[in-house]
Amino acid sequence: MTDNSLVSVQHLDRHYGELTAVANVSFELEQGEVLGFLGPNGAGKSTTMQIITGNLAPSAGSIKICGIDLTEHPKQAKAEIGFLPEQPPLYRELSVDEYLGFCARLNRIRRNKIQQAVDRVKQRCGLEEVGKRLINNLSKGYQQRVGIAQAVIHSPSIVVLDEPTVGLDPIQIREIRALIRELGKEHGVILSTHILPEVQMTCDRVQIINRGRLVFSDSVSNLNRQRDSRSLLLTLQQPPAETELLTIAEVERVEHLGGGQWRIHHRPDASPATRLAERAVAGHWGLAELSPEYTSLEQIFIDITTSEAGHHEEQAA
Repeated sequence: MTDNSLVSVQHLDRHYGELTAVANVSFELEQGEVLGFLGPNGAGKSTTMQIITGNLAPSAGSIKICGIDLTEHPKQAKAEIGFLPEQPPLYRELSVDEYLGFCARLNRIRRNKIQQAVDRVKQRCGLEEVGKRLINNLSKGYQQRVGIAQAVIHSPSIVVLDEPTVGLDPIQIREIRALIRELGKEHGVILSTHILPEVQMTCDRVQIINRGRLVFSDSVSNLNRQRDSRSLLLTLQQPPAETELLTIAEVERVEHLGGGQWRIHHRPDASPATRLAERAVAGHWGLAELSPEYTSLEQIFIDITTSEAGHHEEQAA
């Protein structure tokens, strides 16, 4: 655990009888970092979130929150955590002001500081205009904002958000993502989700969990780098022989897709696009398309999770 670590999880397990929900999960969260916890439904994301927030006991492993052992000193550790579960814990018959005041008292904010805390978190979460309104009468997006507000009203070091944008419309999703990025400037944030663009647009680092095990851990920039083009889509009206395409430098192999379209495979660090264009013009090939082909994030995610699943099946066999 480094000096800047807010969360340190080591060898975390959770079993339900013979079912293993979480297996040997280890990771850390640094100050000012937004960590995306990504995985398909049923992968163990919510179970892990419940364990590190002290709502579910681990079968094995250790969790330290700001250097405090969660198992040995649960009250001290939990005081440093703000948690928004997948279903926000809202009292819909209360107004926003009443509910946030109640949350401030739950978090033991001093009586003479409660109004200040409520005003600050309303301003931060964009709730200033709806303080007097009943939570039940708010849109889903504003209800999510209230859920995030209750998680940060006591200025915790760590904010854990479990599927915070599920059920929101595109405009609401954009607003919540912006709020999460803002929270990441002052807190350490763990964002649990199964939505790839959520991680790509919001997080600094991503961990992928599948069948209870961490199968990928790296920066979002390195994840995006895996999308780099290693092939070109080439469409020609008067295509040459395949052997002529193979004579072009940097072309490793070609794949005929039919209808005058080819997939040109090349080294990731050397694209033959310029030479292909020059040869197409000189040879009157009738160049109609020449574009890099990027791997989608969805495909990367599928490749990571399916290859890891296959690996464990082989081990079991």
